[in-house]
Amino acid sequence: MALKATIFKAALQIADMDRNYYQEHLLTVARHPSETDERMMVRLLTFAMNADERLIFTKGISTDDEPDIWNKSLSGEIDCWIELGQPDEKRLRKASGRAKNVIVYLYSGRGADIWWEQNRDNLQRLSNLSVINLSGDSCQALANLAQRNMQLQCTIQDGQVWFGSDSETIEINPAIWKQVDNA
Repeated sequence: MALKATIFKAALQIADMDRNYYQEHLLTVARHPSETDERMMVRLLTFAMNADERLIFTKGISTDDEPDIWNKSLSGEIDCWIELGQPDEKRLRKASGRAKNVIVYLYSGRGADIWWEQNRDNLQRLSNLSVINLSGDSCQALANLAQRNMQLQCTIQDGQVWFGSDSETIEINPAIWKQVDNA
């Protein structure tokens, strides 16, 4: 018998001073049986960092034609395609053709460095792609926040992120390795 997803509930309060976005999101997160607490919490973190009223979790890990998170316009166009981990370059090229913006969040420490070295030159050609690295240590600390029912807060200011619960807060300094040039 196939294992089923584990359901988590999160009340996520976001204060993003860089974008003037202040909102609470009540989220239901389905953690795939093969997904770790760390990856699930990185999904919540990236949701907070890109929060918008139309941003949603997708089927993600269990499907090839959807990212982990996306934002679609009211007419169904993909405004933002968000991937976690180390996606294949071919997948990112395809996403880049389908979405206005594509963001990859890396979070696996040395593995992220190796992935970037192997893919950097080819990915530089994708003008609508951003690549952001989250330190492995801070992402591992996020796993400790995972509970079936969570009350979380996220504050973003000057590119720094503070993400936590009532009992613990983690400071995260995302490293932007490639950014879309909006000039």
